[in-house]
Amino acid sequence: MTTEAGTTLKPSGETTSSDFEPEQKRYLEGFVAGLQIAKTAKGIGAPAADAPQSEPIGPEAAARKAQDHVIAAGGKLSDPEKFKRDEHPFDTYERLKAHAAKNEYPKPPDNFRWRYFGLFYVAPNQNSYMCRLRLPNGILKAAQFAGLADLAEQYGGGYSHVTTRANIQIREIEAKNSVAMIEAVQDLGLCSRGSGADNIRNVTGTPTAGVDPQELIDTRPYAREWHFHILNDRSLYGLPRKFNVGFDGAGVIPVLEDTNDIGFQAVQVNDGFGLEPGIWFRLCLGGLTGHRSFAGDTGVIVRPADATLVADAVVRVFIDHGDRTDRTKARLKYVLDKMGVEKFLAIVEEKLGRKLDRAVPGALAPRPPFSRTAHIGIHAQKQEGLHWMGVVVPVGYLSVAQMRGLADIAHEFGDGDIRLTVWQNLLVSGIPTDGLETVSRRIQALGLAVEANALRSGLVACTGNTGCKFAASDTKRHAEEIARWCETRVVLDTPVNIHLTGCHHSCAQHFVAEIGLLACKVQDNEEADPVEGYHVLVGGGAGQDAGLAREIFMDVRAEEVPATVERLLRSYVAHRSSSAETFLAFSRRHDVEALKAMCAQVTS
Repeated sequence: MTTEAGTTLKPSGETTSSDFEPEQKRYLEGFVAGLQIAKTAKGIGAPAADAPQSEPIGPEAAARKAQDHVIAAGGKLSDPEKFKRDEHPFDTYERLKAHAAKNEYPKPPDNFRWRYFGLFYVAPNQNSYMCRLRLPNGILKAAQFAGLADLAEQYGGGYSHVTTRANIQIREIEAKNSVAMIEAVQDLGLCSRGSGADNIRNVTGTPTAGVDPQELIDTRPYAREWHFHILNDRSLYGLPRKFNVGFDGAGVIPVLEDTNDIGFQAVQVNDGFGLEPGIWFRLCLGGLTGHRSFAGDTGVIVRPADATLVADAVVRVFIDHGDRTDRTKARLKYVLDKMGVEKFLAIVEEKLGRKLDRAVPGALAPRPPFSRTAHIGIHAQKQEGLHWMGVVVPVGYLSVAQMRGLADIAHEFGDGDIRLTVWQNLLVSGIPTDGLETVSRRIQALGLAVEANALRSGLVACTGNTGCKFAASDTKRHAEEIARWCETRVVLDTPVNIHLTGCHHSCAQHFVAEIGLLACKVQDNEEADPVEGYHVLVGGGAGQDAGLAREIFMDVRAEEVPATVERLLRSYVAHRSSSAETFLAFSRRHDVEALKAMCAQVTS
């Protein structure tokens, strides 16, 4: 048989496909491909969205294979997995621009996808976008901070929030300004890419990195390397759920790295234990305190130069084995629970192509302790004559005037850095001794402070229901009410951490707070409408004091919470063993029933 193109094809039965000449093969492949394209265009023979397809290739291959495995086993992908499978979020930028041109907000699939660009449509609480950034190690330049103030004023609500991942959020962005916002962020040398949804979130590090007298290692280069590794490898955007990584250089301000999926803890390796002596990172995995789990010590230690390689391997194992069907179980903790830490590490070693290093007993020196107050006030740096100043940012809220004022101070009197912390405040570093008084006055003139009482220095609150659809209560307002009520009624000589979180996602880490409040709806009876309230927990801590808080009071109405916290604090002052005993030690020394009995005895 001869085709119109003059190519002779052998009849079926006289040859196999391997006998075709190259030109014949190309002709047949093109002919079949053309038929398939025509059928697909007509909706005939097109694969279903959930159907396993041909062997995936390209940067999305690993995630696609993981989805295919679920489908082949008879499982059902979660909706976000379907959204990603139908259309990769990064391929929707032109549609985002079209929506912006029409001042139009997204439907749920694109609301999920556009979080990959750092945009969160937060209706019904606010009919607008929130933009979250990426700031490796939580540090940015004064000029960038001032630039963000301009963007918050031009495109947002005229303010920003400092978050519990040492990050910045800008809110109340209209749809028409969404693209302008994220592109203007890039003009500042910053970005928002991958700051939401199923991605590796903002990389935290020691806020005093490079200036801290007690640090073992400056975390900035390692956080930066991991940050850019993520940004420039699209295959790392195929996770089944969000993923957190923190680097702690053993500085005086804790990073809460043990609440992360991966925590790198700087440690001193002693000589004589078969390992090169010096500073390494201890590898901790599986932190998810909202699900009552700290990152556990794996026994593995990592050379700092290899931290990115090891983190990459861990993430790729998570991509392969994370749950794609149940969002509540789609975190690294549950992969570790299912397969065990040793099996997980063996697969990580396969990815790396080598064995991981292990620490033997006695090989690691004790880590230096952190301070509960070093994120507030004036502290000497390792550089002689210079200081960092911790600025109190009430529940993380900054007006654009305050942002510009702080940027000016950092530029005029400091080293030009603004350093955010996981405690929802910031540091200005590099201030000479003779500038401290002037800087303190300038900060106070902005309506901020460099000193805080024992309550406000550890007061943390998530966004709450004014800007988050998951939150059950107005956490930031209630945090202020607690502080105002208690600071005039209880005299404390040691700080107490109080964290308010609006939902089970635990953005404010209520389980690691000395007093944690988890928002809920309280209904007095079947006829009454539910009102805002909290479950109250006590005795949580992280790092050297790691432990989960215990529930002491349930379903407390929001207006009764300040008095409830007051009773807890007054019980502590009255019954502590000495003035040196912290609230944490006191609350752990007594069981819940004993603490309740003490509170019941407190009279106003």
